Amino acid sequence: MVAPFIAVSVRVPAARLEETLARLVDLAPDGFEEAADGGDAILTVYADEELAARLAAAFPGAARTPVASEWEDAWRAFHRPVTADGLWIGPPWEEPEPSLPCVVIEPGRAFGTGAHATTRLCVELLARIPPGSLLDVGCGSGVLSIAGSRLGFGPIVAVDDDPTAVDVARENVDANAVAVDVRLAGADAMTLPAADVAVVNILLPAVEAIVPRLRVVTAITSGYLAGERPRLSGWRHLDRLEADGWAADVHVRDRDAEDDGRLTPGIRASGRLV
Repeated sequence: MVAPFIAVSVRVPAARLEETLARLVDLAPDGFEEAADGGDAILTVYADEELAARLAAAFPGAARTPVASEWEDAWRAFHRPVTADGLWIGPPWEEPEPSLPCVVIEPGRAFGTGAHATTRLCVELLARIPPGSLLDVGCGSGVLSIAGSRLGFGPIVAVDDDPTAVDVARENVDANAVAVDVRLAGADAMTLPAADVAVVNILLPAVEAIVPRLRVVTAITSGYLAGERPRLSGWRHLDRLEADGWAADVHVRDRDAEDDGRLTPGIRASGRLV
């Protein structure tokens, strides 16, 4: 491919990483690289001239570097497989580890390839919980729903308010031959189904707004930095993992909150850790 592409790189201090990631996901939904440099993160997008101009307007200090015509190979080289609690997670052009259950995710168009620390942490926490029904809120590419299926969870409902993410999640679900009900729905919808466990890997303010309204017993949350912790009324913090400056937590609903009429009898205790 000879069309000129530009690597647009943004240096971000840790304190501003979360807000910058949120902006970059909107501007460059096909994906971007994330690398550490001291206490900062370097976020890089491979862009055409039009996207590079939008990124320059959004991030005036961004660096621009011409990319050789072999940029597609370099882009593929960035998306490397990872292993999270016995699951192989990687792109379709990589050869899965034959001894491990695999989760194959096509990078681009929806957030979540498995390589990001928050995804790996959520998978590791899911593996610590007895399998049951699962609700994936803000499912993105569907990677956590597919991983949950490989870990024995079911039935699984995945929701996202982005039609592109729903389409991509359905494609990935089909490619992995797992049973996941992928739905277009806002995370604030009161019609989200009850489940034993919910996984909510989104931005911290959304986590704090959404989790208290869910009809679940156990919630795994992530999408925020290690120095942050969700404040969830009616929930008790149970577990935490950290990696690469990010964190994920397990919360269980307080027993006195279980009797407020929002939970169905079948899930009152089944979502608790053992």
